Amino acid sequence: MTTTTPKKRLEIVDALRGFSLAGIVIVHIVENYVGAPTPEGAMEATHQGIADNIVDGFIFLLLRGKFFALFSFLFGLSFFLQMDSAYDRGEDFRARFFWRLMLLLGIGYLHHMFYRGDILTIYAVLGIFLIPFYKVSNKWLIALASLLFIGVGRFVIFAIFKDANLFFPGELTPASPLIANYFEILKTGTIQEVFYSNATEGHLMKADFQLGIFGRAYLTLGFFLLGLMVGRLGLFKNFIEHKKLVKNVLLWSIALFVVSIGLTILAFANLGPEVTFDNWLAMIGLTALDLNNIAMTFIILSLFVICYRMKKPRKWLSKFAPYGRMALSNYVFQSIAGTFLFFGWGLGYLGEIRNSYTFLIALGIIVVQMLLSKWWLRYFYYGPLEWIWRSLTYFRRYPFRKRKMIDKAVV
Repeated sequence: MTTTTPKKRLEIVDALRGFSLAGIVIVHIVENYVGAPTPEGAMEATHQGIADNIVDGFIFLLLRGKFFALFSFLFGLSFFLQMDSAYDRGEDFRARFFWRLMLLLGIGYLHHMFYRGDILTIYAVLGIFLIPFYKVSNKWLIALASLLFIGVGRFVIFAIFKDANLFFPGELTPASPLIANYFEILKTGTIQEVFYSNATEGHLMKADFQLGIFGRAYLTLGFFLLGLMVGRLGLFKNFIEHKKLVKNVLLWSIALFVVSIGLTILAFANLGPEVTFDNWLAMIGLTALDLNNIAMTFIILSLFVICYRMKKPRKWLSKFAPYGRMALSNYVFQSIAGTFLFFGWGLGYLGEIRNSYTFLIALGIIVVQMLLSKWWLRYFYYGPLEWIWRSLTYFRRYPFRKRKMIDKAVV
């Protein structure tokens, strides 16, 4: 009988995943978990002073669009690590990974009922495209990711459909009656009404945002592919030795950041005060903004790896590792807590708490979840949703509570 020793988890990957999740929850809490445009004037109470505007600026420049990208990058990396681990065991993981994605789709669907900004369903669908790319050479992965990042998907959609929605029946603007109705459901509706809205038009709205001219899905797939490629390079297995590569990524990302800022300002300045997305200049502006987010994402990633090489910063950053190991559970539970805080079926504070306060609330949630994750993993092998996901993936009940295993060993 032969046994295979499981590969040791990469602490830096878990820590980076936890760090990414922290950025995501800050954005979602400050946005009040709306997951859609908000009606004009509906969020005025969230801006009552300079501190609230500073929070807005901080989130726009450093968090929004960046930490979801880091999370997506890590999804592609995790795909490679799972496939590579299975290959070492002499297994073909492709069919099981597909089944794993279907399970994630189910978890994401339930999560989407609470929050229509859910990313799990998007990951589950886009993750299918990773399977045929597993053996595609790195040069083709870079080429395709580059095309996705420079807006080819957006340009094709705009050339065919212009600014028309692909799926959602109404306008996605603050003045839209459908947007006002959705906000009112969140503000005063029952949990059943929120669930129904999210389960019906919510999926259509999300599909438009992902596949229409805003093109979030194209960027997500691009980050998946780069994560797959970096996994092959073994960057995180040997991050101390890859000093020159990380430095080059940082320098090129800074250069792209500067250039993309100039392009973004130039494009939107020429559109005038009333920006509409019915022209090619707006499409170029959106792509420049995407490139700016991509550049900042890799600046953050590079700086994280550089800091992780140093003893004192690593000691602090490693505290995110338990949080990252339970990312699925923490992501879902923070959404339930956040929607309970803001939506009418819960405490009903939607649009009533200043940004500076919701920012502090988000930090509190992060600290609490980090402490709980560390405590939980002392007694359990996995987070609750991670355990369910893993057990269903392999059709077997994995050990869950550590103490039970110890007791059995003693007996």
